[in-house]
This record gives sequence, structure tokens and C-alpha cells, in this order.
Amino acid sequence: MLQKPVISASEAAAKVREGDALMVGGFMACGSPHTIIQALTEKGTRNLTLICNDTGVHDLKSGRVTGVGHLVQKRQFRKIIASHIGLNQETQRQINAGETDVTLVPQGTLAERVRAGGVGLGGILTPTGLGTEVEEGKQVITVGDRLFLLELPLKADVALIKAKKADRAGNLVYADTARNFNPLMAMAASLVVAEAEEIVEVGEIDPNAIHTPGIFIDALVQAERLEG
Repeated sequence: MLQKPVISASEAAAKVREGDALMVGGFMACGSPHTIIQALTEKGTRNLTLICNDTGVHDLKSGRVTGVGHLVQKRQFRKIIASHIGLNQETQRQINAGETDVTLVPQGTLAERVRAGGVGLGGILTPTGLGTEVEEGKQVITVGDRLFLLELPLKADVALIKAKKADRAGNLVYADTARNFNPLMAMAASLVVAEAEEIVEVGEIDPNAIHTPGIFIDALVQAERLEG
């Protein structure tokens, strides 16, 4: 079985190029690839489009920053597509100042748009957002006697995801709620780098326990930072 290269966090960060669309797994920084995020923060790659559930945490009063909040703090995103920014005051400041283009997407819709991108669908139909500003500029389709919004798929140049365990073939196991966006994003990007807390030999993971098959993974990174 073909083994995936195990690369450093800095090598992973170098795969993200200026102007890329970047997916980052996690939910309020839980299940996010913190080691790679730190390396990408240090590299300083800019003009990125972030596709993520949220923008992590940034409390301007205490200075506490977690997850992709580090990248927001360094102004590395020109555009953000997310479902929640309520715990990142810096993201809020950038919106109000007109410094960053932020599109808020209902959480379930965001997940389904990423899934659609990963499995090759032309979009999804959802009633969520009808009659609100979410509907603006979107096609409304009638199915039977119901109205739906057509939401287009989301794909990325690079996805950075986080696993509890990986084998050297790239098969992944996630921990608990890290199974939110990580498995979806693993299918929806041209290049996928998985950060894993533990990397084991092929055959050490029960095939029935695998959440993401290695075919979707291009490289692995050994996790060094488990939070922050």
C-alpha cells in the first residue's frame, strides 16, 4: 500500500500559496490542526480565502487567541466564509472596518456545500435562509409545493485537517466532535494535509474504525500543539 509522506509543519505551510482557497477543519478550534496553523502564521502567507466553521477565538481584552484566530490576527485572509464569528472580536473589527470580506453561511448549509464540493454535486437545495438576507442573489427553486434556495458547492486549493490517529497510508480516525468538518473537507480540496496526534504503521488501525480513507490524503504532519 502506498505510504503518505510525513512532512514538517513548515513544509505543510509552504504548500499553501498566496491567493489560495483554504479549508481548515475544527469547531471553535476543537479538532483544528494547531501545529500547521502555527507554522502558517509564522510563514505569513496572505490574500487567502478561508472556508471554516468559524474563526476561532480572539478576545481583544484578554488577548487570548486560538485556532485560525492566529491567522485572522495577522490579516492573512482577504475573504472568510464561515458560519460563526461570535468569539473572534478581531474578525468582527475587520468586518466593521471593511478590511476583510466575510460571508456568513448557516452552519448546516456550510457543511452541505463542502460535502457537495467533495462528492461532485452541482449544489444543494435547502429551505434555510428563505425570506432573509441569506436569499439575496440566489436562485429559488420550486420542488413540489415547496421553495428551496440553490446553494453552490464549495471546494478549496488546500485543506488542513486534524485526526486523532493516522496510519502511514493516510487512513484517519477522528476524536469525538472532530468528526464535524474534517471528514467533509478531506474530500473537497485539491491538496489535503492531515495533522495527526499519533501516526502508526499500516494495519494497526481496524479498517472498521477508519473515518477517512487514505486515498483522500496527500501528506501527514505529526501534531506538536494540541490546542491554542
